[in-house]
Amino acid sequence: MSAKVLLITPPFTQLNTPYPATTYLKGFLEHKEIPSYQIDLGLEVILKIFSSHGLNEIFNQALNIQELSDNSQRIQALKDSYIEVIDDVILFLKGNDETLAYRICSDAYLPKASRFSQAEDLDWSFGNMGIRDKARHLATLLLEDLSDFIVETIDPHFGFSRYAERLSSSAFSFTPIYEEVLKEDSLIIQHQHKIIDDCIQQEQPSIVAITVPFPGNLFSALKCGQYLKGNYPNIKICMGGGYANTELRSLSDTRIFEFIDYITLDDGETPLLNLIEHISDNSRPLKRTLIKADNKVEYIDNSSSKDISLKQEISPSYNNIKVDNYLSFIEITNPMHRLWSDGFWNKLTMAHGCYWGRCTFCDTTLDYIARFEPVTAKVLCNKMETIYEQTGQSGFHFVDEAAPPALMIALAKELIKRKLNFTWWTNIRFESSFTSDVCTLLKKSGCIAVSGGLEVASNRILSLINKGVSVEKVAQVCKNLTSAGILTHAYLMYGFPTQTDQETIDSLEVVRQLFENQIVNSGFWHQFAMTAHSPVGQNPEKFQVEAKNPETNSFANNDLEHIDSTGASHHLYSEGLKKSLYNYMLDVGFDLPLQDWFDFKIPRTKIPYDLIHNSISVIEEDNSPNRKLIWTENLPSLRLYSKKKKGKSTKMCELIFHLRESTEIINTKESLGQWIIELLGKCSISQVLQPTIADTQKEFEKNELGDFTIFWKSYTLQQLKQLGLLTI
Repeated sequence: MSAKVLLITPPFTQLNTPYPATTYLKGFLEHKEIPSYQIDLGLEVILKIFSSHGLNEIFNQALNIQELSDNSQRIQALKDSYIEVIDDVILFLKGNDETLAYRICSDAYLPKASRFSQAEDLDWSFGNMGIRDKARHLATLLLEDLSDFIVETIDPHFGFSRYAERLSSSAFSFTPIYEEVLKEDSLIIQHQHKIIDDCIQQEQPSIVAITVPFPGNLFSALKCGQYLKGNYPNIKICMGGGYANTELRSLSDTRIFEFIDYITLDDGETPLLNLIEHISDNSRPLKRTLIKADNKVEYIDNSSSKDISLKQEISPSYNNIKVDNYLSFIEITNPMHRLWSDGFWNKLTMAHGCYWGRCTFCDTTLDYIARFEPVTAKVLCNKMETIYEQTGQSGFHFVDEAAPPALMIALAKELIKRKLNFTWWTNIRFESSFTSDVCTLLKKSGCIAVSGGLEVASNRILSLINKGVSVEKVAQVCKNLTSAGILTHAYLMYGFPTQTDQETIDSLEVVRQLFENQIVNSGFWHQFAMTAHSPVGQNPEKFQVEAKNPETNSFANNDLEHIDSTGASHHLYSEGLKKSLYNYMLDVGFDLPLQDWFDFKIPRTKIPYDLIHNSISVIEEDNSPNRKLIWTENLPSLRLYSKKKKGKSTKMCELIFHLRESTEIINTKESLGQWIIELLGKCSISQVLQPTIADTQKEFEKNELGDFTIFWKSYTLQQLKQLGLLTI
């Protein structure tokens, strides 16, 4: 097959790591031996802008602006200082020239504008030893100052992780986007086109595939298509990704096809393969593809080709990804929140879809949620090793909707068994599967953080959402995670149908207590949005809301405007909720009355002041006989000795445990000590199967060691648990 595919992630997503769509597609194309090349266009554009040459162009163009804010006037006046430091600052943010941190942290090196007004008490945040992190934070503030300047003077659509997002969010009509695309190119778009042109000249593709995961990628994707249509009319252009999958399923406006030729839906591998075959032979069928035919949009799904299974040994490919060019930002000093912008993370999924798939606000009818298919732990580890060989980076972010707990446990065991020193984090449901011992196992395997949807911290609303958890259970799980040393992030929602003012304030009080008890590390509030593919969107009357625009729009059809006549005026709470959360993430403001976060009268909370404290004080015990015993440490050595008391000699032993941080000793009778060593060998994580509690009880009683129930509650067993014996 002679086709060559250029895979593009358009500006902007993340700058510390590539979005995973093109790496998955490239891995699939390599498996099929189809030539391809991938480019993170967003990163390339940022590196062009934030360079001495790029800033010089920006400042020169800004000279034509007559009226500037005081902040932009200051930045313009300091342009020589910005141009002088920018190349070295970018080099530092790439992880090079780390000694520059000392100069960055001095008062005289970086030019400072309005963003630095928030940079107080950094010594408290970073301490004396955190100079490199402090420098990354200060360098981030510098770039944010410059970003503000660019928005005011060069391109109002600019943003580090989004571009023209407001145009594309809830875009029921294509007209505003269309008119904006037809306008003269900004300097940012000119950089984009130059990079595309260089890539086309070098790689000579016949097909360009553009992923649009978010609304903030659509505008730049269409500008890509516009440029390619005008300069390389023979190249075929297709678009896919999360935005198309959720927003464009009922598209009827044909004008978008002035910039692209095809739109593929859902998983992209098989539709792209069918498209490649169709372009070379138009008698070959298309799969899940929108085209323009007879001046209307036509959906074609004639192919019988099956989607690829995650269980196949097809790894995402990071070939062509310039790992060393990615930038590590620290936007906020919170240790959990920074993970989204700090460090290069290899992206993977543990499963296709969501194992729960019942949340009423979620797109449960769409394939990316509805079709659940997990990979096996062995295949997952194989993929991790393959990616590590490509990138040299040992950090992994699993981007699942909700990682299955059973698979997380299996993955943890496989990573420990293979002695793989990988670091990983993922998204979860805060469910009861995450016991204290499970969290300890996950931590031992390299899990450093989880994010999960607490959503509305109200048991009535959680029931309406069909989350399958309660506030009290979430608190216990969060305690288990943070006690194991796993950072925990909570996604929070306000404005769910029928949510009252009282429930909103009570939810905030629960969040305050979660942070005050230090069982949640960070969080993010977002206002409920009703989508067409969710149970709420499909049955609004069941949730006592009225959809305002049930008719099909000509362009995007996902977000639904709705009237909630029984709920609160949710938009009023936005600023206060976010302001309070920002302070809680910085470990301040817990003693302030909730009223202080709002500039209007709010109801008093009805949540008991000790709700969360009492919830996490409950002793967690689950001694189900089917739980398995797992030992993750080295086996102890044995020293025999005799103990004499009142003329009677008892054979004793010392079990000597050489742990990484210390050496610990358990003294017990020789017969019990011998049995413990034998038990730990059977429980070793290197074993294919570990014994259950029931199996262990049988062996204990078979060896006539006494009453197992007494042993299970004994001090000796508690010591073994403290040293690493887990029940999973």
